[in-house]
Amino acid sequence: MKPNFSLRLRVFNLNCWGIPYLSKHRTDRVKRLGDFLNRESFDLALLEEVWSEQDFQYLRQKLLPAYPAAHYFRSGIIGSGLCVFSKHPIQEFTQHVFTLNGYPYMIHHGDWFCGKAVGLLVLHLGGLVFNAYVTHLHAEYNRQKDIYLAHRVAQAWELAQFIHHTSKKADVVLLCGDLNLHPKDLGCRLLKEWTGLHDAYLETRDFKGPEEGCTMVPENCYVNRQELEQFPLGIRIDYVLYKAVSGLYISCKTLRTTTGHEPHSGSPLSDHEALMATLCVRHSPPQHNPSPTHERSPLISVLREAWTELDQGMAQGRWWATIAGYVIGLGLLLLTLLCALVAGGEIREVAVLLWTPSVGLVLGAGAFYLFHVQEAKGLCRARAELQHVLGRAREAQDLGSESQSALLLGQQEGDRAEEQ
Repeated sequence: MKPNFSLRLRVFNLNCWGIPYLSKHRTDRVKRLGDFLNRESFDLALLEEVWSEQDFQYLRQKLLPAYPAAHYFRSGIIGSGLCVFSKHPIQEFTQHVFTLNGYPYMIHHGDWFCGKAVGLLVLHLGGLVFNAYVTHLHAEYNRQKDIYLAHRVAQAWELAQFIHHTSKKADVVLLCGDLNLHPKDLGCRLLKEWTGLHDAYLETRDFKGPEEGCTMVPENCYVNRQELEQFPLGIRIDYVLYKAVSGLYISCKTLRTTTGHEPHSGSPLSDHEALMATLCVRHSPPQHNPSPTHERSPLISVLREAWTELDQGMAQGRWWATIAGYVIGLGLLLLTLLCALVAGGEIREVAVLLWTPSVGLVLGAGAFYLFHVQEAKGLCRARAELQHVLGRAREAQDLGSESQSALLLGQQEGDRAEEQ
């Protein structure tokens, strides 16, 4: 690699809020999004909540001259809603669907039907391997009583693990998406600590957008202002995160966001604000390489916190499974009683009338039981992974402490020898 090597990458990210029949002015906004992307000609455009594959195909045709490579990540019943458009050839792509994604009986929320996931595409640029990830985590519907917190922490851990295991051959790692996490939330801290990703908003010296980098702001006409009553400035839940391997240095030169409206037409492209980052990758001379840190306390702390949250979620899942088991038993007992009444010829009409709801009760409770058993096992798996990583982190911290103690002891003995 040449000492003066430098590579510039322009990245666009947007949660498009593209729910067919429900999202306001969806068709018009998709058209204007296509016009905007063609006009700006980014290297990468990573989109979430493109729930209609027809919208993706429309954008695919419209953006073909400027973005010859594209991919739509399919999963779940409705779909992941994730897609990417690239000016550069896509060498590889794959995806990982999150194990836990809300509850199927919470139909009005709908996350379970989407198949939330993380998509990966691999690019080769300037002799470097770029791993670009796009994702969308479970929504937060009630911050005071968040019944999905354990699921979102599990998703953040799965996302971190997926990046950790698939980026070992990458020179540069880029993650964009709607994490549905505030910057100080447990899931966000867990993701950053385990992967080592840097936040473009915190790293850049040239930011232009809403105060505190908010990506859902009350000025946007599509945002429900009642949901932002506790956050008068808005909330920041959409991110551009990145890192580079040793020998390379990546920085965010500029970060721009829309401010409640699209720069050219004035109308919002979505209920979320778009993120537009200019990243620069260059050769890092040895003297400028950041020294590796041996401080493991922040990682250990966040791993413990995540382990506790998953443990509580697992206990809750098992509790619901137990309740469902009792209901199944009660339903089967009722069915047995009804069968006995019918066989004995007593109150046959009443028994037949109660038969259908009793069967429905058993089947419904059975489905409820199976789902929460699966939920508990998914949380247990994530907790076991966290526990293993936590144990290794503690060992590394102990070894580091012993090495530092031995070094300090050696220095003290050397000082005594010099004095003598």
